Amino acid sequence: MKNLFRSLCFAVFFVLPRTAGARQDVPLLGGQVIIEPGQSDEEIEGWFRILNNNGMKVCRIRMFEEYMHDTESGTWDFSLFDKAFAAAEKYGIRIFATLFPLDKHNAASLGGFKLPADEVHLARIANYISHTVGHFSKFGSLYGWVLINEPGTGGWIPESALSDKLYEQWRDTLPESSYGTNYRRLVNFDRQKFVTVYNTWYLRWLAARVRECDPHSEVHVNNHQLFENVAEYDFPAWRKFLTSLGTSAHPSWHFNYFQRSRYAVALAANCEIIRSGAGDLPFLITEMQGGNNTYSGDKAFCPTGDEITQWLWTGLGTGAQGIIFWSLNPRSVGEEAGEWALIDFQGNNTCRLDAVRNVAACLERNSRFFKNAGVIGSPVTILYNRESLWVETKAQGVNKNDPNYEGRNQGGVMKSVVAFYELFAENGVKSNIGEINEYDWSRPDYSGECIVFANQVAIPSYRWDDIRGFVERGGKLLVEGLTGFYDEKMQSLHNTGFPLADVFGGELREVDCRTGDEVGNVPDDMPVHLWTGYIDVHTATPFYGTGRCVSAVRNIYGRGSVVWIPSLVGLGAIRTQNKAPLANFLRKELAEEMAKSAFSFKEHYPGVIMQTLASDGAYVTVIINKGANEQRIRLNVPDDALRPEVIFPDGVNGVKKTEVVIGPEMTMVIKWD
Repeated sequence: MKNLFRSLCFAVFFVLPRTAGARQDVPLLGGQVIIEPGQSDEEIEGWFRILNNNGMKVCRIRMFEEYMHDTESGTWDFSLFDKAFAAAEKYGIRIFATLFPLDKHNAASLGGFKLPADEVHLARIANYISHTVGHFSKFGSLYGWVLINEPGTGGWIPESALSDKLYEQWRDTLPESSYGTNYRRLVNFDRQKFVTVYNTWYLRWLAARVRECDPHSEVHVNNHQLFENVAEYDFPAWRKFLTSLGTSAHPSWHFNYFQRSRYAVALAANCEIIRSGAGDLPFLITEMQGGNNTYSGDKAFCPTGDEITQWLWTGLGTGAQGIIFWSLNPRSVGEEAGEWALIDFQGNNTCRLDAVRNVAACLERNSRFFKNAGVIGSPVTILYNRESLWVETKAQGVNKNDPNYEGRNQGGVMKSVVAFYELFAENGVKSNIGEINEYDWSRPDYSGECIVFANQVAIPSYRWDDIRGFVERGGKLLVEGLTGFYDEKMQSLHNTGFPLADVFGGELREVDCRTGDEVGNVPDDMPVHLWTGYIDVHTATPFYGTGRCVSAVRNIYGRGSVVWIPSLVGLGAIRTQNKAPLANFLRKELAEEMAKSAFSFKEHYPGVIMQTLASDGAYVTVIINKGANEQRIRLNVPDDALRPEVIFPDGVNGVKKTEVVIGPEMTMVIKWD
């Protein structure tokens, strides 16, 4: 325990159970099976029979230490969970077993603790892993271990000698930086950075303990509250000890930034962030809301069968190789008791479970395609960065709950990212979403590629030259909102010498804050929320405004170009639901890049999104209509010889050549070959 941080930081675990990123089977659908004392043998077997009868081949079980370990006597009794593992084996169900040790005070909760309390607690966790993993790794039904349920604390670090020790050890590894030494009041975000480091350290430590007992099974983890907690997650570092990456996606808990009509878009954006974070590893939706929440959740509601269908196909269309619902059966006592289930209290299917069964049947009928299907790549990438999220949080003051100031409240950064993702999606174009450090900045040529910086209020200095090189080597940069207002130390850049003035073609003159939303100060009458920025033009060419009121420019730099609109047009479009001006601008401005998409829409269709998979020369498009009316969609297709066939839902024939008719709340899956 002398230097825990150093010993784990430099450990490497060579765990490569499959070809990275490749499908080995049809995507797995499943549900969380709640195992708790008092359940009969018949009940436990019944959960797995229900999974099997509905085409669900994977489950997740939380391995509660309190149900196995008598801490007073030190004895272990695994019989309750043995029955579940045996039943899973009988019905051919694979189990993701979630490690669930007791917290420092021997208390248990449904969510679980996120970080160890102290070194004594760490030793108790290691003892739990040794007994639990050592015992259940012998079962053939075991598929993998989930290291912890939903890491991420919302920025909080447990105050203890252990966290203090690790913090000091980490600080000792930091290099001295000469940047910014002339400024005395630079903001220090070391504690925020350490939350990310500490989460990674603990996950790596857990993986090492698991591997001591089980060298072969999958090792997995699922994040949560992604749009709020994403700055805590260093996904590239996690790839070194995980075999797959997961996410929890409960709209009632995790999509607080979005209205219910936008949950499908929010889920798609969530999945794109995880897909980028996973890199070459597979990714799963480890928890998807399956049922009603009454007293739990921030937004209590019950998903409809149509919504379950939309979420399933959204996840599959973005490349998820498994989707597990929380939960199959309800918990009986404690938090969330009687909530969230896919089945009713009598153990019968609900319309939600029927929806899962129908999607599972479609996957099985078309298994040849889905076994090898992969996500179509995109030339458009929307990048976010941790520093912008830290700055945004640090800057919170007045107006926190005033909707007229939404752009400056916490969440404005990620809401802007999702706004642009939605507008591209409504043009039928898939865009990537990733953290700035997940992007490949090393390529010699970026011709035909576009990076979007949507209101990334801080651009870190360590990426300035990479951004310059991206444009210089042929890339297009689309910059919106207050992107680059600060650096990573919250230094204002436009009155201290804007470092990217040569790339952007100028620098900010000022930002005009006007509460709410308005039209008239940017191109094409795009609605603007809160902030309109004006540019001091150097080398750029204005395309809206003159003199001191230039609000949009284009700049040629090297072989590439920059389009800069320093106003909140993304949030303006979403808030006013006047999305057409910005959506049409994007389609025209990025016509060359968007033409690379295998499938797209010929025009903007509000409320409609599309995902595309490819396999062996064939394609599948997933089209979801969240609009209030039937829509007639005209598609651009990669080859006029492709023949469309509706494979979901059964009995629907809504496609004629390249025209699709889709009703409200409907999901249509079309195979093209």
